[in-house]
Amino acid sequence: MAEASCRLRAGQYPGLRHGWLAGLVLLLLGLSFLGTAAGATTITDDRGHRVSLDGVPARIVSVYPSLTEMVCQLGHCDRLVGVDRYSNFPPPVRALPRVGGGLDPSVEAIVALRPDLVLLATSSPVAARLESLGLVVLALEPKQYADVRRVLEIMGQVLDARAQARRLWADIDAGVDAAARSLPPSVRGARVYFEVNAAPYAAGESSFIGETLQRLGLRNIVPRELGPFPRISPEFVVRADPDLIMVGDAGFAGMAQRPGWTRMRAIENKRVCVFEPAVADILVRAGPRIAEAAQAIARCASGHLP
Repeated sequence: MAEASCRLRAGQYPGLRHGWLAGLVLLLLGLSFLGTAAGATTITDDRGHRVSLDGVPARIVSVYPSLTEMVCQLGHCDRLVGVDRYSNFPPPVRALPRVGGGLDPSVEAIVALRPDLVLLATSSPVAARLESLGLVVLALEPKQYADVRRVLEIMGQVLDARAQARRLWADIDAGVDAAARSLPPSVRGARVYFEVNAAPYAAGESSFIGETLQRLGLRNIVPRELGPFPRISPEFVVRADPDLIMVGDAGFAGMAQRPGWTRMRAIENKRVCVFEPAVADILVRAGPRIAEAAQAIARCASGHLP
């Protein structure tokens, strides 16, 4: 089509057959082609799959709360057309259509939203099926601080918001440092048990929560070798006898009735932080609100330890 257009103009304007004017037309045509391709990008996701995008996606379905928050924090909440049932921040996403949970999303609901891009965790079971239906899927699952930074960079590339992603990570990192500085010296080195849910599963040293505790100068009673979020026996916690216990309010019920727990110093001295659901959401998501999580942990430690 471009070649035909060039021939037409050359026929109408004989000067185009000669010299610099013909070269100028060819240059403009070349620039036009490059402009069309400039928005195309290829990204390797956390499955190791190479995902090609023609440009910034206009319709995004996010089936992972951390990724939902990243899209919004990078200034592109308006591109979201559907989210999972647990995505609840920022408030505007609560009005979006729900497509199920991360482990049980509705393929039919996702397809009906006609997304240009579907964001999933690597643990989601429907990535291959969505791709077989012609949808573009990007699987990303941040689990540690380095992952949050890396995934932010990827989302900055996807959304053509690289500078915003760099600034956001710098703000997150500075916010965690500020939370660490807010802790009084007497609190540093305190031994903490952080319960993720009442199974009980705990946040170990190798989890992003464990990284936050370490950066704040607190000590995690759950060692790295047990994994990021191990299931812990109640007896393990009794033997460790932490100075401070942190838990979401849903997991606190019945905690004191566990065998031997009333003898622990944290229970005896009422050094237990019970986080309300909105704060608990922040604490257990490896996403752009890590600095807020660090601040919540710092407030807890400062208020419950001498």
